[in-house]
Amino acid sequence: MRVLATELDPQRTYRLMTGIVVPRPIAWVCTRSPEGTVNIAPFSAFTFVSTKPPMVGINVGRKAGVRKDTGRNIHAAREYTVHICDEPLLDAMHESSVEHPPEVSEVELLGLRTTASDIVSVPRLVDAPIAMECRLVQAIAFGDTGSEFMVGEVLAFHLRDGLLHDGKIDSVALNPICRLAGPNYATLGPVTTKRPIQQTDKSLLADGSR
Repeated sequence: MRVLATELDPQRTYRLMTGIVVPRPIAWVCTRSPEGTVNIAPFSAFTFVSTKPPMVGINVGRKAGVRKDTGRNIHAAREYTVHICDEPLLDAMHESSVEHPPEVSEVELLGLRTTASDIVSVPRLVDAPIAMECRLVQAIAFGDTGSEFMVGEVLAFHLRDGLLHDGKIDSVALNPICRLAGPNYATLGPVTTKRPIQQTDKSLLADGSR
């Protein structure tokens, strides 16, 4: 079967690509509006883009050409917090994707516990296993719909006790929620461990490729 991209509208493309690029990590993003409303919404186009300084990126779409609450709030305040969600928070995270008027706080509506961040003005969730305080570095628009890839510098990491071992996150203990196509989610499932590959291995070329 062949599907030509030129024959797809944005909605059909979204349905197709969200079933191809799986599983996707979820950034649960908390922002504050200029009026003081604390919003939160999940974004599954999410990755890290730099380690010095640490930066993470999320893709924030528009609705009918207009920025959604998260995009508008980040542009206004240039600060936000990003959370990693585990299974006990799945229902709340999913329900936070429902669109509400800008003056409605999903945090209050869902009864999510927050605490003041150390550096940024936007609060962070108490019960999330990982929270990152971020400051906007750059927002780049792509495509005809105006979706923006928003890159933020991580100013502080907040980690649940017991997750960090020898500088690394215990992924099994974290057991983060990931997004599949449609309203479907998954956890890690079985984890396969391979030995670290050393650059001195004869199977590696000088440039690190096989």
